[in-house]
Amino acid sequence: MEEKLRQFQGKKIDVNCGNAALFRGTVEGIENGLLMLRDEDDDVTFLCVGKIIAITECSQAATRPGFIGQK
Repeated sequence: MEEKLRQFQGKKIDVNCGNAALFRGTVEGIENGLLMLRDEDDDVTFLCVGKIIAITECSQAATRPGFIGQK
């Protein structure tokens, strides 16, 4: 799993750790069985690699909420 996670270094991913435990962030590093994710608020979360069930790469398309103007 650590080898697969290293392929996502610097990319934004979703990490599923079971039930409702879903984490999103940019992969900052993997060391000693811990995955370090940085979220959009610049907070860092450390996850145990052995508890990860699934990983998904996020699309980089930015969504901007708001109104669509008509001319």
